[in-house]
Amino acid sequence: MNSIYLEMQEVLDQLEAALREKRPFSLVRVGDGENIVMSQESVWPMEQVLQERWAVKANLGQKGLRLPNLKMRDEVAASLKRATIVGVLPRGDSTIKAPDYLKRPLTDMIFAHYGIAPKLTCHACVNRELVQVPRFWQMLAGKRVLLVTRELDELQAALVKEPYHLNIVSTLAFDNYDQMDETLQWIQTHQDDFDVALFSCGVNAVILAERTAALAGKVAIDFGKANNMILKGRAN
Repeated sequence: MNSIYLEMQEVLDQLEAALREKRPFSLVRVGDGENIVMSQESVWPMEQVLQERWAVKANLGQKGLRLPNLKMRDEVAASLKRATIVGVLPRGDSTIKAPDYLKRPLTDMIFAHYGIAPKLTCHACVNRELVQVPRFWQMLAGKRVLLVTRELDELQAALVKEPYHLNIVSTLAFDNYDQMDETLQWIQTHQDDFDVALFSCGVNAVILAERTAALAGKVAIDFGKANNMILKGRAN
């Protein structure tokens, strides 16, 4: 990967510039779930994919998608090619609890297979760091925020209060991939009503964030487990 690796403050610099200049910006991330979705019939046979514990959980309704899903595989790969910044796990990273073969080694195989070469990368868990930094929340102050997640009521209640004080103008309950088209349709129709979109919807957030930046011209962030940091003080 010949990308420029950004530290967290540099990610914030990029985000701040996009907000100031009102231009499209998407921050997306690749962890074990994204890797498994993209590995279907590309770098792994489907049989191997479906045996993974993550895939088993997905097919029990715990991950906001079901496998096999080759359409989603292609959409995630396409969004990673177009996103502004792509979070990846550094080699040997132990931030997320997943076997090593599901992390950076698999990402490298998948990126090579699809020809994904992000110009800018950062740590895949940057979202967990962002929410602990006052500068991030200061940037969002006064911006009209769209919140898209499964845990809407809890998260919205927390984010409008101390210390966040977000101006949440719209919320969309997003539970699984089947809602992708109608959600993106809503976002396009209401693009004049918000400035920033935060997505906590698992792998779906990669597609949602990149498409929101492209279709609505907004700043869109794959917020991931940041919702857990806010609600529970920890990522898992």
